[in-house]
Amino acid sequence: MAESGGVGAVVQEPTGREAVIQRLRDVGLRVTGPRLEVLQVLAAGGHMDVESITAAARERLGTLTSQAVYEMLRHFLETGLATKFDRPSLPAVFEIAGPPHQHALCMCCGRVENVAAEVPEPADPALRSWRMGEGAEIIFRGLCPDCLRAEEA
Repeated sequence: MAESGGVGAVVQEPTGREAVIQRLRDVGLRVTGPRLEVLQVLAAGGHMDVESITAAARERLGTLTSQAVYEMLRHFLETGLATKFDRPSLPAVFEIAGPPHQHALCMCCGRVENVAAEVPEPADPALRSWRMGEGAEIIFRGLCPDCLRAEEA
């Protein structure tokens, strides 16, 4: 299914309850109510900071601390279930891991959208001697449609 409302169409993996349970099992994590709920929130919510994830999961679970969510996210990052995007001067946001993609970042409100864009191979000869194990990313910075409308009003 394609992520809606984004700058580019980035295909996401299935995110139903059974798919989320299987993803937890595939990476060797025990399926618990809180883990399942937090991963489902990520699967449904796009880019969310810890407080937003905690609030959304707490609506269904009743009680859940931000510290518990941080710990779950650490496990999800270590096992490749989630990815983290650091925003300048704002809390980092997390999303469920999916196909490679880039990001568009609103410099006004901090909104992050997925962008279907390939990272080109480095053309600079100086980088040929580097071992590029960490990958690369492109961040498109600008104003999101909401902030653009507000600025024009």
